[in-house]
Amino acid sequence: MLLVDLGGAWRMKRLDQTEWLPGTVPGSVYYDLLNAGQMPDPYYRDQEYEVLELSKYDYEYERTFQVDEPTLDHDRVVLLCEGVDTLAEVYLNGTLILNADNMHRTYEVDIKSQLILGENHIHVILRSPVEYVLRKQAERPLIGCADAVPGISHLRKAHSMFGWDWGPQLPDLGIWRDMTIRGYDRSRIEDVYITQTHEPGKVSLDVRVRTDSWAEGNREITVRVTSPSGHVLETQVSEQNEQSTARANGTLRERHIPVEILNPELWWPNGLGEQPLYEVEVVLSEQGRELDRHDLRIGLRTLTVLQEEDEWGESFQFVVNGIPFFSMGADYVPEDNIFPRRSRERTEHLIRSCAEANFNTIRVWGGGHYPEDYFYDLCDEYGIVVWQDHMYACGVYELTEEFKANITQETIDNMKRLRHHASLGLWCGNNEQEMAWDEWNWAEQTSLQLQADYIKMYEVLLPEIAKEIDPNTFYWRASPSSKGSFDKPNDENYGDMHYWDVWHGKKPFTAYRTIYPRYMSEFGLQSFPSLKTVETFTLPEDRNIFSYVMESHQKNGTGNEKILYYIGETYRYPKDFSSLLYASQLVQAEGMRCGVEHWRRNRGRCMGALYWQLNDIWPVASWSSIDYYGRWKALQYEAKRFFAPVLASACEEGTRVALHVSNESKQTAKGKLVWTLRNACSEVLRQGERAAEVAPFTSVELEQLDFAGELDTKAKLRSTYLEYAWEEDGEIVSGGTVLFVKAKHFEFANPNIQAVITEAEDRFTITLTAEAYARFVELDFTGLDAIFSDNYFDLSGGSKKTVTIAKSTLSRPAALTELQERLTVRSVFDI
Repeated sequence: MLLVDLGGAWRMKRLDQTEWLPGTVPGSVYYDLLNAGQMPDPYYRDQEYEVLELSKYDYEYERTFQVDEPTLDHDRVVLLCEGVDTLAEVYLNGTLILNADNMHRTYEVDIKSQLILGENHIHVILRSPVEYVLRKQAERPLIGCADAVPGISHLRKAHSMFGWDWGPQLPDLGIWRDMTIRGYDRSRIEDVYITQTHEPGKVSLDVRVRTDSWAEGNREITVRVTSPSGHVLETQVSEQNEQSTARANGTLRERHIPVEILNPELWWPNGLGEQPLYEVEVVLSEQGRELDRHDLRIGLRTLTVLQEEDEWGESFQFVVNGIPFFSMGADYVPEDNIFPRRSRERTEHLIRSCAEANFNTIRVWGGGHYPEDYFYDLCDEYGIVVWQDHMYACGVYELTEEFKANITQETIDNMKRLRHHASLGLWCGNNEQEMAWDEWNWAEQTSLQLQADYIKMYEVLLPEIAKEIDPNTFYWRASPSSKGSFDKPNDENYGDMHYWDVWHGKKPFTAYRTIYPRYMSEFGLQSFPSLKTVETFTLPEDRNIFSYVMESHQKNGTGNEKILYYIGETYRYPKDFSSLLYASQLVQAEGMRCGVEHWRRNRGRCMGALYWQLNDIWPVASWSSIDYYGRWKALQYEAKRFFAPVLASACEEGTRVALHVSNESKQTAKGKLVWTLRNACSEVLRQGERAAEVAPFTSVELEQLDFAGELDTKAKLRSTYLEYAWEEDGEIVSGGTVLFVKAKHFEFANPNIQAVITEAEDRFTITLTAEAYARFVELDFTGLDAIFSDNYFDLSGGSKKTVTIAKSTLSRPAALTELQERLTVRSVFDI
């Protein structure tokens, strides 16, 4: 029972100073210093470096709160700290009650003996994370991310807060989640775990309830399940049973309570069905008095990863409700370096954007933190399966007894918190550590003991915890991994794969077509954010990609040079700064499309494509498809097309083009594949069509075309393109265009694009026409943001394109006349 919520107004200061400032809980030091005007905005220009210095100090927070007699009358009174970042000493009325050292853990402390009637005082000292990791690293050097403050493996704190190759070194600190006082009498619910058994027309729930009792009595456990339509199933049993374990301070009891659901409404990933959710209430009571309760929300589904030997090696595919599906999505990083700026609304924009772009999967990357409950609630609601890394990334960890005990409790805390979610698809041990031992020469730089610690952590300890705490969810030891124990962990024929020869290795986009992974969980290309985003952190004189400020907002070493390299490989040199930003986004979108379409064409052999990365932690040049402010880059719109349930794609080589249709839906795709060879002015040179039916969950090649006869000169190659589309009932479902030379060599004619905007009750509609072929047509508004139904699309001369904007997606209300004035349109011709 909640007795006191310690959230809200506190006061805070630097430990070595005397002036107190207003503080907030949940919150952080940076957030409070910003609000007090005591710190510059670390995201503006190069001010991050000045702010980093503030993390080298210790800080303190304090407040008073009232306690009444009913609070003190409870048998047990505990302080619940759901998130303390990270090195903290907590004092209650002058007595040290907690030493915390793990931001990923939940801490509970019995405080009844320290509380007094009336006014109480709580005081939290936060020690510098920077000074701690630097000191520990000097004592015991451990390999970590080269872009981070050295020593991050020594501290259970979100590693990316110390810097990464897309984020600044801004290791904030604070009480980042709720802090409350709770009271219990006679007995409490210690744990609830639900196991589902699926049969035709029925789902049986086994609700395992564990209670911690310290007083005799006749108590009942009530399980109430409410369906999406409001139908209620209720079961009540006695807390007493034969399965009990005596402990020093009470008795642990366990009951398995069956609930049978007839005609169940099954939960499906986005694109495969609906996401009905059932409410589960577990109430512990005695003589009509409620003692404790747990409320959960679940989806009825089976969800696992299937690994079976086949002609290529071994499969790695998600299977939901008996159906293997192609996993489509991206890798998620923390949404802000300053945690209090995060919100459910902001996260919902991100998850909704995933669903709108046809994602069915998101990978929570292991260098950040376990997200808030609402993140998983949203994934449940939008049908986004979560690949959940544990929070270890790109570093070496020493498995001391103290560290082992700490991470064991961390794992238990988070597995118990998240395991009931319908969206939870798998637990993964770490990010890139097994691969690093194999490919990054870690063995030569460290010791056999540390290498053995890796095996103990990810192939013994964590899977044992998973088997005990969440046996219903698939556990995967690392990303990437194949067979474990350093056996070719990045083997494309087994497990999952990370591929970075495109970008880090500067290979062309078409190199993706030489790789046939069972599941591609990381690959990517960088781009710059939009000019509107760049303007938030620069002055006009900074707007050159090699300026000090622009390079400060590029954390990948030679990243800006690589972006320019890929632009140079694809497009002519941009005419101005804005065009360069635009061209960078087109390169990123085109590269990711090349990879994903290839892997979808090879469905069955490859069953997943998660690109790096979905989002940004601050305004920066990065691999993201949605920038820090939630603006969709070209890649996000491209993902909406290449993740579409029914996808038409082309694989070109010389003058030959193979046309494919991939169907990742439950229905047979019935329609026709149409194609047209056109010149730069969109005049028809040759055309054809083929009616076809594409079975569910298959990918087929429908055409093999050769235009050697038409494209018999270099001049014709530079002035001819292929347009293709899959049509159903006269509507284009999916399509695109193919160039036979690099875009920089194509002889684009001026498309002279015309756009007309009209208004309806809930949306605006833009109708576009062009006089010649326009590639990657970009729509935007100056001083205003919107999400378009389509963007960065190709448009043939003489054709018409209709794009809608839901009024709810505008960053602020706007009239038709304003949108007409603010609309901007450009294409590759304008670079």
